Amino acid sequence: MIKVFIGFDPKEEVVYHVLCASILRRSSVPVQFIPVALSTLKGIFNRERNPLQSTEFSFSRFLVPYLSDYEGWSIFMDNDMLVLDDIAKLWELRDDRYSVMCVQHEHTPMEDTKFRNQVQTKYERKNWSSVMLMNNAKCTALTPSYVETASGLDLHRFRWLADETIGKLPARWNHLVDYDPQLPLDNISNLHYTEGGPYFPDYRNCGYANEWLTEYKKTIFPFVNDI
Repeated sequence: MIKVFIGFDPKEEVVYHVLCASILRRSSVPVQFIPVALSTLKGIFNRERNPLQSTEFSFSRFLVPYLSDYEGWSIFMDNDMLVLDDIAKLWELRDDRYSVMCVQHEHTPMEDTKFRNQVQTKYERKNWSSVMLMNNAKCTALTPSYVETASGLDLHRFRWLADETIGKLPARWNHLVDYDPQLPLDNISNLHYTEGGPYFPDYRNCGYANEWLTEYKKTIFPFVNDI
C-alpha cells in the first residue's frame, strides 16, 4: 500500500479532495491518504505560524517521517496538484541510495504575491519540497522538536541532509503550471498550480484550468446534483 501524505488547509478543503480523487481514479494499487492537518497534530507540533507561510502545512510536511514511525517510504504532496498518471509509477522510482527524492526545479518566481494575496517567497530549491518521496529511516533528523525550531529556509532547502542523499525525480511529476513550458498532457504526470489554480477567482484562466475543473466536476457535482 502506498502512503500518500497531502498537505491540508481548511481554507482549501475542496482542493485536497479533488487531488485525492485524481490519484484514486488512476491508481493501480491500494492507496492510503493521510492529511497533514494541524488540527490533528496538537501536542506534537506547536510551531507558531510565520507571516510568510502561504498554507498551514508549510512546515508540518516535514513531520511525514515521524508520522510514518521512520519506517518504509512515504509520499508527500502539496494540495494544489492534480495527478494525471498512476501514482504507482512514482512509487516505483524509490531508490534506497537516497533519503529524499524530488523534482529539482530551478525556479525563481517573478511576481511578489500569489493566491489569496500571499507573499511569494524566493529561495534556493524552491518547490523541491512540494512533492517528496521520503525514505523515512534516513530522515531521522526530522524530529518534531527539530521541525518546530528549524528555520523555514533550512527545512525547505534540505539543510538537514547531505546534498548527495537527495535524489532526482523526473520533471513530469511536478509540472509547475504557467512556469514550466506548456506541454501535451501525455508528458505530464502531476500538475502543480503553485501560483494559484482555477479554484481561485483570480486564476480561473490559468494554464490547464480545464483539467482541474473537469476533475472537480467528477468529484463534487454528482453528489451536489443528487441533493
